[in-house]
Amino acid sequence: MAPQEAIPVAANVLGTIGTVCWCVQLVPQIVRNYRTKSTEGLPASMMFLWTVSGVPFGAYAIAQRFNVPLIVQPQCFCCLCGVSWAQCLVYGRKWRTWTATLLLISLFVLFAGVELGLVYAIRPPYDRGIDWPVLLVGIVSFVLLIGAYCAIPFELLKRRGRVVGIDFIFLTVDWCGAFFSLMSLVAQSEFDALFGTMYALCCAIEMSMVMSHLIWWLRTRGIRKRASEEGKTFDESAEGLAWQAQGIDLEAELWKLVGREDKAEEEEEEEEAEEAEEEEEHLEGEIEQEVIAGKNTVPIGVV
Repeated sequence: MAPQEAIPVAANVLGTIGTVCWCVQLVPQIVRNYRTKSTEGLPASMMFLWTVSGVPFGAYAIAQRFNVPLIVQPQCFCCLCGVSWAQCLVYGRKWRTWTATLLLISLFVLFAGVELGLVYAIRPPYDRGIDWPVLLVGIVSFVLLIGAYCAIPFELLKRRGRVVGIDFIFLTVDWCGAFFSLMSLVAQSEFDALFGTMYALCCAIEMSMVMSHLIWWLRTRGIRKRASEEGKTFDESAEGLAWQAQGIDLEAELWKLVGREDKAEEEEEEEEAEEAEEEEEHLEGEIEQEVIAGKNTVPIGVV
């Protein structure tokens, strides 16, 4: 592995197309989140890990002296993912907008400093022929970006293959960005196997998500047809809700394994029992007061 010496025109053109795609890829998703005021089905962990991955991703691209579009790409990617993650905090976890915004800006400042520090730390030894620091940074970026997709299978299993909350225009543009970036690496004088593998995996994972939703769409065509005849959507029909409820919520099952969900349920039951006991004591107190008031009342006409 060595830094690029000369960048062919084809690599710059393909890299520019990929960068344009990855500069606007999350805009449809961000707009969707804003319009619906919901991020259900969009894993906040995925958006956060993508945001963090932009730091080593950018440092690696600079150290490797990729073509300029591929160097700009991770910066744009980091910013858009950060905005989407902040929306998950606001719409999904009910954070205040200004709190999420302040946190995001603070993270961006921190990430900029970390990326700059990484570039100055790994580039001099890399120029002297020491490869492992750059390789380590690239592997960290690779693991963060691909590892972020781990949340997707949980969502698909829970909804029996249905993709919810993720905009398909975003998926399409994101796939194009990964594909053209991969082709840009192919067109360079030396192919970067690490990031080439990353782009290829991005394409494969996003294609699998589309295929999963397509299979769900075919499997539920009868239910959706009957719901349409009743003037309802799939999510409004009892049959659709019953079919969808058969999904496997692995996240909930994992929480059960560690005992946190049971503990939460026990605490909730204890709170309900305490509230019921307080209400019962309150009612008994009111009854006693009414009895005492009745005894102290003198009937009319009695001297």
